[in-house]
Amino acid sequence: MTKLEAGVTREEAFALLTDHNKDPFHIEHGETVEQTMRYFAREFDSENEEFWGIVGLLHDLDWEEHDDEPEKHTLYAAPLIEGAGGTPELIRAIQSHTSDFNPELPRPELQMEKILFATEELTGLIGAAVIMRPSKSVMDFEVKSLKKKFKDKRFAAGVNRDVIRSGAEMLGWELDELFDRTIKAMQSFAPDKDTFVPVES
Repeated sequence: MTKLEAGVTREEAFALLTDHNKDPFHIEHGETVEQTMRYFAREFDSENEEFWGIVGLLHDLDWEEHDDEPEKHTLYAAPLIEGAGGTPELIRAIQSHTSDFNPELPRPELQMEKILFATEELTGLIGAAVIMRPSKSVMDFEVKSLKKKFKDKRFAAGVNRDVIRSGAEMLGWELDELFDRTIKAMQSFAPDKDTFVPVES
C-alpha cells in the first residue's frame, strides 16, 4: 500500500473546517463522514486511516460559504486546503466526490475516493432517518428501513439517490451491501453504541 500524506494534521484540518463553517450541522456532517471513512479505512487501507479521515472531515469545506454554486463545490476548497499545507493528493481525493456536479473534476479512482463518493450522501440520509425513529439511535436501524426511506423521494429530498447508486456501482457492491456497510460504519462510532437498549416494539 502507498502511504498517503495529507499535509495537515487532524487538528489543523478541524480548525480549517470551523474557520469556514459556523453551522453546527455542517461541522457534525464533516465529523460523521470522517468517522465513516476511518471505519472503512480500517478494513481496506489501515495504513492510511488518518488520510481517509481528513478527506472525510474536509470534503465539504467550502459548501457553507458557496452552496449557491454546486457546480463549483470543492473548487473554492482547493486553495484553502493548499494554503493550509494540504497536499495535491488530499485536494484530488476531496474534489473527486463532486465530479457528478462538474465533469472536469477527477472521477473517483482509489477505493477511498469511491467510498467517499458512495457514502457521503448516504450518511446524510441515514442521519435524517434515524432522528425520526422513537429511539433516535442508529443502533437499532436496519437495511429494510433505509430502503424504504431511499425509495421515498420526498424524504430528505436533497439527498441525491443517483449519486448513491452510482457510488455502489463504482465499488461493485449491491445497494443493500452499501446500505449495510454504511449503517455498520455509523454504528461503530454512535455515541450510545455501548449503552443502547432497544425500545420494545
